[in-house]
Amino acid sequence: MSTSTAVRIYQRVRRLSEPLAQEVMDFVEYLEFKHNLRDLNTEHLRATQEPVMQAIWDNPEDELWNDA
Repeated sequence: MSTSTAVRIYQRVRRLSEPLAQEVMDFVEYLEFKHNLRDLNTEHLRATQEPVMQAIWDNPEDELWNDA
């Protein structure tokens, strides 16, 4: 990907709401998985952090974002 494409993607995504930006991130992660581009060290770190973060992600105050 050329830098200009990355810049154009960044400029468009930064205008999105947080839930829509997360959808874009999910798609990027899907592409990384599909094309075997994931960094295994990052994936290990994410898997390690996930149980701790679950309490932060799943709380009554955060339910507003689940319907977006």
